[in-house]
Amino acid sequence: MQAEVNIGLLGHVDHGKTTLTYALTGKWTDTHSEEIKRGISIRLGYADAYIYHCPKCNRITLDKKCPGCGGPTEIKRKISFVDAPGHETLMTTVISAASILNGALFLIAANEPCPQPQTLEHMLVLNTTGIRNIIVVQTKVDLVTKEKALENYKQIKEFLKGTAAENAPIVPVSANNRLNLDRLAERIIENIPPPKYEKNAPLRMYVSRSFDINRPGSEIEKLHGGVVGGSIVLGTVKVGDEIEISPGISKKEGAPPEPVFSKVMSLREESDDMQEAGPGGLIAVGTTLDPSITKSDGLVGSIIGRKGEVPKAVNEINIKYTMLKRPDMEVPLLRENEPVVLSVHTYAGVGAITKLAKGKATVRLKRPTIVYNNMNVALSRRVGQRWRLCAWGTVA
Repeated sequence: MQAEVNIGLLGHVDHGKTTLTYALTGKWTDTHSEEIKRGISIRLGYADAYIYHCPKCNRITLDKKCPGCGGPTEIKRKISFVDAPGHETLMTTVISAASILNGALFLIAANEPCPQPQTLEHMLVLNTTGIRNIIVVQTKVDLVTKEKALENYKQIKEFLKGTAAENAPIVPVSANNRLNLDRLAERIIENIPPPKYEKNAPLRMYVSRSFDINRPGSEIEKLHGGVVGGSIVLGTVKVGDEIEISPGISKKEGAPPEPVFSKVMSLREESDDMQEAGPGGLIAVGTTLDPSITKSDGLVGSIIGRKGEVPKAVNEINIKYTMLKRPDMEVPLLRENEPVVLSVHTYAGVGAITKLAKGKATVRLKRPTIVYNNMNVALSRRVGQRWRLCAWGTVA
């Protein structure tokens, strides 16, 4: 069974995104050595969960046995969760993640004043990327008194005014104690429905991870091809299909990247093998590629399509944009020749503004990417030593 939707977990650093993902799915998504060392998420983490329904009690639960009557339950939905990093220096990763999300759990901790710095920044992502299926999760309620929790709730309500989450439900939880998670599951069923996908359209998959699954020292005849992971947004793919991954790789130093071609050797969603995959959920595609190409997220930001159907990569993109109004800082107008980070689908790359007109900008990229008309785009500019979100728009 393939997951129907991708739900992101967003919010300030250390507000419990990874802990809540673990409570919902049973998987700890911080597996990278630097993540374990620093205690924060750096890369996107993925985990799937089943939501069950008890036909006898008409109750939604995360358990295979009904907590009410103890009877068997039926699978209601399968969800893919995307654990996004909260630290401000990793905002481009969050913006990239938004391109594959159908909804979001927006976490705000009850034991800190609201809003915190990345609470503001992650809300800017939701406001600019068009994600509107949002559930606000008030985390760590077990660490405060009832009075403090209510005070924090009022701060949350005030903060949400005028945002994409103004009318979103607010669900208090304690992930460590597994309190109120079934109520959160109910809200997911009610507020984040599966979208209508175009399964008969040309294949388009956004690559958000790529890796080498071979252990060091593996014998040559036992090596597996590289693996790319991400989400299909249009069409379907089957084991045995010929695919194109673009922009691909540079075969010589300094040369432009060229598309790479492969045969689909396997399809997998967490521990489930599939013969065919469509839109919804996060999948891993086993390929015939040399694993050195896919290791260490080497193909992140690429697009997968059928051979010969992927548009050519471009170095220059025209954008219709709007400057952001940020409560935490002034946002001056864009300038010609200003360096920016452009985020579109799962690509994030450095470029420079070469031309400006009223509400329009042309950005020349150091590293090419694939774009389609009307794709959402975000621009970040350097403020001090950091890249800060400053504008958003669409590909013209």
